[in-house]
Amino acid sequence: MKELSGVLMKSVGGFYYVRCDGEMYECKARGSFRKRGSSPVAGDRVRITVPDDGFCAIEEILPRKNKLKRPALANIDILVIVCSTVDPLPNFAVIDKMTAAAVNNGMQPVIAVSKNDIKNGDEIADIYRGSGIEVFQLSPDSREEADALLSLLRGKVSAFTGNSGVGKSTLLNMLFPGLELATGEISDKLGRGRHTTRVVELFEENGCLVADTPGFSTVDLQRYEMIDKDRLQYCFPEFEEYLGQCQFTSCAHTCEKGCAVLEAVREGRIHPSRHKSYVAMYNEVKDLKPWQFK
Repeated sequence: MKELSGVLMKSVGGFYYVRCDGEMYECKARGSFRKRGSSPVAGDRVRITVPDDGFCAIEEILPRKNKLKRPALANIDILVIVCSTVDPLPNFAVIDKMTAAAVNNGMQPVIAVSKNDIKNGDEIADIYRGSGIEVFQLSPDSREEADALLSLLRGKVSAFTGNSGVGKSTLLNMLFPGLELATGEISDKLGRGRHTTRVVELFEENGCLVADTPGFSTVDLQRYEMIDKDRLQYCFPEFEEYLGQCQFTSCAHTCEKGCAVLEAVREGRIHPSRHKSYVAMYNEVKDLKPWQFK
């Protein structure tokens, strides 16, 4: 028997697939993980044992840099939030929840605006470039932005997420043609995309470790990625230079007199859409107790 350490690439039906030194090992997890309520997830660094016969086993989950509950991913450097210019239209409340969740978890949020060949995405891009978040405007007929995004992802662990139908799998196929991921069409009847991606899985391509994730919903985000009201202000990077400048030290930056953040919104230095999302998120959590964030 030998011991190895590697990266958990995906889990399917109780089996875990771990890449160690360029080899893939099919593993089972020890029952102790279930007892502790801490199952391995894609992106985990793990220690495994490889017997002479029988199944390999995950023995230990190594310390995590971060973890998202939904999508279930660990040790992510960059979270790429994909939104489309049309069909479906961007849901800024959802996008802003994901950028805030990324910052709160020590990930770099990146916005990828798809379908720019159908409708120009400059208005979307301007909202986020003003917040200091990197934005890439992508379309099948332009490689420049795709190559710039690919350059950012090299050497990093990244996850692609977004509402169904925005083109996550299409974008990944453009960046990594060898993946040949299944893509789906928008349902005219339902007004949303089919969930063509069924399993959270890491792929190793072109110097990148990248995850494609099933579509998420606003309900999932409200349940799994709520941020304490005192932490929330730090999850909007454009607020940073104004924090500590308000008239009252207890300022919540929602409607208070003498608020430096609100003044920046009025003067156009913070986009109103971003502040609107902040206020909605603050109101969702302001009355919650610490144990409700577990």
